[in-house]
Amino acid sequence: MSRVCGAAAPGIARCLAVVRTDVHAGKGARSASSPPPGYGPADLRSAYALPATGGSGQTVAVVDMGDDPTAEADLAVYRATYGLPPCTTANGCFRKVNEQGAAGPLPPDFGWDVEISLDLDMASAACSACRLLLVESDQPTLQDLAAAVDSAVAQGANEVSNSYGAEESGDMQPLETHYNHPGVAILAGSGDGGYGVPNYPAVFPSVIAVGGTTLNKATNTRGWRESAWKGTSSGCSAWIAKPSWQHDPNCPGRMTADVAANADPQTGPAVYDTDNQQPGWLVGGGTSASSPFIAGVIALAGNPQSFPNASYLYAHANALHDITTGGNGGNSITAFDCGGDYQCNALPGYDGPTGNGTPNGIAAF
Repeated sequence: MSRVCGAAAPGIARCLAVVRTDVHAGKGARSASSPPPGYGPADLRSAYALPATGGSGQTVAVVDMGDDPTAEADLAVYRATYGLPPCTTANGCFRKVNEQGAAGPLPPDFGWDVEISLDLDMASAACSACRLLLVESDQPTLQDLAAAVDSAVAQGANEVSNSYGAEESGDMQPLETHYNHPGVAILAGSGDGGYGVPNYPAVFPSVIAVGGTTLNKATNTRGWRESAWKGTSSGCSAWIAKPSWQHDPNCPGRMTADVAANADPQTGPAVYDTDNQQPGWLVGGGTSASSPFIAGVIALAGNPQSFPNASYLYAHANALHDITTGGNGGNSITAFDCGGDYQCNALPGYDGPTGNGTPNGIAAF
């Protein structure tokens, strides 16, 4: 496995995409009889009992750093391969804008192309009828990404997914207002470093923090088996007070995550991207996959106004798949072990790695 983006320097976020280095399946659209490796939209709809229709009129925005010059063309190949309707600039479904919300000039390419393709593909997998808005920050700073979120909302986004992060600190708090847009669901990946310091912007109380799972086909009633992905991040904030709707017992501050979906690259989705060193079909993951996917699920349900924060998920937790196995403690040089506590272990009810659970239809959304 390989992280798409390197370590974050001070004041800089890194993307949270992870890809398998052992899977490269060539370029070009594939047929239903010879699909690319990795889960496709039908697999994910099956795993999460999602309807095949819905989301008309919703716009899912993904905020990323820098330009991906092949984003629209790569998206076309992904959607054609899986029989999804075209989503193009010409038909009004796809738009790409800079940090100010303008069609140009676009920023330089900062190497986030795989991240951008993963974001667009996962939003498409969850909600094929949704419009897609790609907002590209002009510079690789936390301030620029926060401004891009404001532009996404100003451009009409109903859901905004942020697949990037940096460890929380006191310096982040002036940026909190940029992630607070009542009426629009703002989501962020919880991270890919295991249990420890929570990530900005997922830790903000107005943001839905999306964790990750490992998803395998099974012979049980559901047809799938799901556990906490060992790489997903969770943590207890030292800076953000606990929201009134969060009641876990051992963290006095904001706890991440709130909800989860498949993020393990070993059981990851197919991704198509040609603007990289090994272009074509890849198998990806990280909470960079789960965040835009959950944004698409909210769009599919058509209920973004219920998500000024994650409280709706806590009130409807019984409509989610409760993930009760796996954990993310002590799995890497940067991850801590919380013992048997819910903060780093998937247990019945709420837990840090998977939040309240994963989608089981759209009733919780």
